Amino acid sequence: MEFGQIRQLADRIKRNVAQALVGKDEIVDLLLVALFTSGHMLLEDVPGTGKTMLAKALAKSIDCRFSRIQFTPDLLPSDIAGIHYYNQKSGDFEFRPGPVHTNILLADEINRATPRTQSSLLECMEERQVTIAGETHVLSSPFIVIATQNPVESHGTFPLPEAQLDRFLMKTSMGYPTFEEGLDILRRFRTDDPLRSLQPVASAADIMQAQTRYAHVQLDEDILKYLLIIVEHTRNHDEIALGVSPRGAGALLKAVQAYAVIRGRSYVVPDDIKTLVKPVLAHRIVLKNRSQLRKDGAETILDRIVAQTAVPAEPQLRE
Repeated sequence: MEFGQIRQLADRIKRNVAQALVGKDEIVDLLLVALFTSGHMLLEDVPGTGKTMLAKALAKSIDCRFSRIQFTPDLLPSDIAGIHYYNQKSGDFEFRPGPVHTNILLADEINRATPRTQSSLLECMEERQVTIAGETHVLSSPFIVIATQNPVESHGTFPLPEAQLDRFLMKTSMGYPTFEEGLDILRRFRTDDPLRSLQPVASAADIMQAQTRYAHVQLDEDILKYLLIIVEHTRNHDEIALGVSPRGAGALLKAVQAYAVIRGRSYVVPDDIKTLVKPVLAHRIVLKNRSQLRKDGAETILDRIVAQTAVPAEPQLRE
């Protein structure tokens, strides 16, 4: 699959998703980046902003399996991964797969589950496999987790620890629609639900081909250094207790390469890095003064770091 074909694939999915989701092209771009890089996305926003609809619209646009888990305090790890049960007819134990054995997994309100249940997703997200009773089961490809959480209501929730947050390629929010977008939403959903009529416009094989091709996007040495300089600044910043790890730097590298292809290029430019710095790095940073999280959070600090970092010249056109 050539870069131009990946761009066409992304455009088909975006147009299809746009039939049900209004005015969220940038969010869909980020979700496609996660999909093409085999990453996972955490959507944090108030209820009713379209988080679940985004996940469902993506699943309906791709001809592959989709599962949804509603996380609650009484959810058990076995409810996610599956169990071995005794089959009286065969007289033997058999494996019953859980909802994680899918291609697109919607983990709804993930912060409502206990830490034990949350951690059961770690192996699934990182290793693409689950181990039950000493037996390893490899998950299907492609595999992506789209998790949601409500940042406002904290009663009965268990905040995700840094180790699990780091498993998400990106963390972002949907935000409220504009007035015009709100009108469009009301008109579309007044008599029908466009989500029901969505048909697949891509196959699992298409996604897997894109996943093996995007990493060949060209990356100049100056662009690579620019990326790493930004990461280094997070490790030496006066207001940051824990900067971006090498895994975080690698995640940003993958993300900008996939983003360049989605934008129709075979090479990365500085603006790709500027666009993805906050969704990829902000949730990986721990501030020294936790009280600053509301007033002057990680995203604001990253904005300052990017503004203070010298931008290299854009590479010459290669297409």
